[in-house]
Amino acid sequence: MLFRSNLLVFFGLFILTAFPLAVSGARADFFKNNSHLIDDNGPRLSYGVAVADLNGNNTPEFVVTGFGYPNLALEISDGRLSNRLSNSLFSDAQRKTIGVAACDVDGDGMEEVYFLNTDAYSGEKVLADRLLDFDPEPYDLFEQGDNWVSLNLTAGRSVACVDRKGDGQYGIYVSNYGGPSRFYEVDGTEVEDISIRLGIDRTTGGRAVVSGHILGPRNDILAANEQGANFLYQNIDGRFLDRAVEYGVDDTMQNGRGTALADILYDGRLGIIIGNWNGYHRVYVPLRDSFLDYATDEFREPSKVRTVISADFDNDGYDEIFFNNIGQPNRMFRVREGGLLEPVLLSAALEANGLGTGAAVADIDNDGVLDLLVAHGERAPQPLSLFRADIDSPGRYLRIAPLTDHGAPARGATVILETNMRVHAKTIDAGSGYLCQMEPVAHYGLRTGEVIKSVSVRWTDGSENEITVITENTVHTIRKEG
Repeated sequence: MLFRSNLLVFFGLFILTAFPLAVSGARADFFKNNSHLIDDNGPRLSYGVAVADLNGNNTPEFVVTGFGYPNLALEISDGRLSNRLSNSLFSDAQRKTIGVAACDVDGDGMEEVYFLNTDAYSGEKVLADRLLDFDPEPYDLFEQGDNWVSLNLTAGRSVACVDRKGDGQYGIYVSNYGGPSRFYEVDGTEVEDISIRLGIDRTTGGRAVVSGHILGPRNDILAANEQGANFLYQNIDGRFLDRAVEYGVDDTMQNGRGTALADILYDGRLGIIIGNWNGYHRVYVPLRDSFLDYATDEFREPSKVRTVISADFDNDGYDEIFFNNIGQPNRMFRVREGGLLEPVLLSAALEANGLGTGAAVADIDNDGVLDLLVAHGERAPQPLSLFRADIDSPGRYLRIAPLTDHGAPARGATVILETNMRVHAKTIDAGSGYLCQMEPVAHYGLRTGEVIKSVSVRWTDGSENEITVITENTVHTIRKEG
């Protein structure tokens, strides 16, 4: 009897593992390889990838960093991805860019881009970062006036945008390695590092950083570190208090890499996913005064992880968690009800010999299905990869794009979808993954028989608005009232 029971469990797990795509209608291979759609896609050293509309034409670009190679802004045109920005200051091929994030730092309604350059593993570096404004042509805010005195000359990794005051004008947290973290804000044309004033100028092996509604109504910060504890900064009236130990996410013995915010239990609360380098991966679900790690043995299995992404790639109404590894096969899990982490078989996006360094998602061609761009490099030049779920049609979906009262993407806001089947929170990404930043849109696939009850936006100041008219299979843009 015990043998029969174990046999049934074995076959049940085999079916879930080998055929996890039947529910969504996808084919045997989850992803389709669309890398042939990228123009001039030769081998290169790339790292972080962000998604932003840099030229203001309401079409997003994959912003791809180059490590001794040009930075790129890949936009879709006639069904192909091609570079749309050849400006020498933006391309910056002589520098070594690894981290990138975009947000409105000056309140003009357009996103600026922070490029983190590094020519050293730790400590002092020679090549400074750039903060590019694109109105009307790219220029570096650090090169204006006396802003050079605030330059970051410490080796770093990731950057994230933080609306600490809730006014739609973002600061930028810079996760440095072997030197103090920085926090930049812009006042007019002046760029100032206020990390000392905020008490977050801590020296560690900084790796990844995310910002959003983690503990309270304002934008908090989670910094995943190496050779030291993680930081969980609660935003208290624009200042920050580290509560990582109190909430059980300090994880001192692990070396953080890819990090993302996601609603694991579909209960309207954001949890934290952390991929640790050759260590145990975490899925932290919020409790009242702490977090509980929901990771299964298979999920937490150590790997050489870089980027971690949470998204619904196949529009079945269940998020997937994608692990982009370097020099090892990539992995993916589907998040079922109750936080069940179900392995998903990969083939096209397995990339067993891929040197993955960064990745980002966006519906780059506006067809209702997310596109996954994977960057490679570090050990050897490799081309970019582009993947899309191998499904016949997008099915039913909903996309919500919140804007600040200035008109820029409201990064760090939270969208909450309530249906007859779930209450599902999604963050408007302010920087995540590891070196990367996703599209500033909450993308929901809708389940069979699912009925939308309401959609609301929790803004970075803690206020909320409900969207009263909901049409499926479209993008709803909602602007915060000033």
